[in-house]
Amino acid sequence: MSDVYAEPTTGADPADPATLARYTTLRLGGPAGRLETAASADEIVQKVREAELREDPVLVLAGGSNVVIGDQGFPGTVVLIRSRGYRVVTEEADTVTVRVQAGEPWDDLVAATVEHGWSGLECLSGIPGSAGATPIQNVGAYGQEVAETIVAVEAYDRSHRTVVRIAAEDCGFAYRGSIFKYSDRWVVLSVDFRLTRVPLSGPVRYAELARALGVEVGDRVPLADARATVLRLRAGKGMVLDADDPDTRSVGSFFTNPVLERAAYELFRERVGDLGDPPNWPCPGDRVKISAAWLIDKAGFGKGYPGPAGVAISSKHTLALTNRGGTAGTAALVALAREIRDGVHARFGVTLHPEPVLINCTI
Repeated sequence: MSDVYAEPTTGADPADPATLARYTTLRLGGPAGRLETAASADEIVQKVREAELREDPVLVLAGGSNVVIGDQGFPGTVVLIRSRGYRVVTEEADTVTVRVQAGEPWDDLVAATVEHGWSGLECLSGIPGSAGATPIQNVGAYGQEVAETIVAVEAYDRSHRTVVRIAAEDCGFAYRGSIFKYSDRWVVLSVDFRLTRVPLSGPVRYAELARALGVEVGDRVPLADARATVLRLRAGKGMVLDADDPDTRSVGSFFTNPVLERAAYELFRERVGDLGDPPNWPCPGDRVKISAAWLIDKAGFGKGYPGPAGVAISSKHTLALTNRGGTAGTAALVALAREIRDGVHARFGVTLHPEPVLINCTI
């Protein structure tokens, strides 16, 4: 499943299979063979099963903020996820467990949790996605990951044609990954989050956020302050959807931060030379995560770097590749991504990997 509502569908404005571009935040993507809209978990299962009976390939799309669809589109059935809502399923003295439908817009949910005084998602404000997409790549930002609060995921298992509830420990959560990513087996229907009943954020872990809040790393702040500051930081990087800002015609961060084994990290440091150490973070298993944005910039691809046919690196953030002119094709964006990936590898010997799911295209 991909992310947020790049464009909603209503009875007066039915789904249009002629182009998937209107359903992606990149505004890229060719036609669908067939386009269906599902407004509930039962409808999601029904639409997927009907496609399987037709022996159609299936693409589940909740709106397209983390997907790159090729110019040739998708030849099978695309199911648009439009289920909405959340409810409290368990209340305890210090926590609350909230069950969220897959199609619930993510930032609407985060805003509601902050308003209710439930801590755990506040630093994930402004991410343009649906709730059902968040476990797929273990969405994270500013020191928080959804894996820290997810207790279970309800999914349709296409292999066994049953609806199952998968405990968090069985979801295979990793850095921007899970058992759901790059797998056609699972269709997420709902997600359970356990949040803390407290008006303060979790300890602020991210140095940039701490500086913006005027606190020390490890301090806690009112939930509303954390949310407002994260939204401001994201907007400054073109990472909050804005129809008037061409930099937001993107999938957010296009590349993940590389994680290197210690020996590979030491070789990398030798290649860096006088550029100094990049931003880096220790990871389990004596590994080191390094900044993809730093690599891209130091390899000569700065903010606003132009690609072919109107695509470009965002003028605000080197990790975002944008359909800046609004008229490009996916092939142009892929060409820019490939140029960046190859340039970084040539300079530093490090391979960048795309964060979004690529459909009928590859770099």
